[in-house]
Amino acid sequence: MTESSATPSAAPEASSTSVSIEEYEALNARLTEAEAAASTARDAQLRAMAELDNVRKRAEREIDSARKFGTERVLGDLLAINDSLELGIKAAGSPEATAASIGEGMTLTHGQLLKFFEKHGISIVDPAGQPFNPDLHEAVSAVPSADVAPNHVISVLQKGYRLHERLLRPAMVIVAKAP
Repeated sequence: MTESSATPSAAPEASSTSVSIEEYEALNARLTEAEAAASTARDAQLRAMAELDNVRKRAEREIDSARKFGTERVLGDLLAINDSLELGIKAAGSPEATAASIGEGMTLTHGQLLKFFEKHGISIVDPAGQPFNPDLHEAVSAVPSADVAPNHVISVLQKGYRLHERLLRPAMVIVAKAP
């Protein structure tokens, strides 16, 4: 009797944890869908990581190329100025050369250089008569002057240059001070 009394109490517990075939199949289908979704997500992640790595490598190649060849256009424009200088040097050595013809050639070459500067965003800093600006000018000396206002540029020893908004070289100047 003890065996029969143990069996009926075990049966209700087993029936409460048992799953019907329909529920099992539904859970199995959901599991299969979840596994497929996880696999798809993992594949998408791997593809995204590979694409990101490809973009990084491509960007590194483009940066290396820009370092190597970024100045190609600028240097190509400078070649014409170099050619003019070489022609001027060659012409200066000929017996027909005069100071006037050499000076004219230098003036034309200088004009080419100024056009090159303009084309590539280089501007000249020529502060003659302007107030001294330590951001753009380098004062070589200060000279007492009654004609020029104190802290103004009396003369420019060497012009300065800017590339767009960045200073390439400050202008070397002599500044007036009160007498």
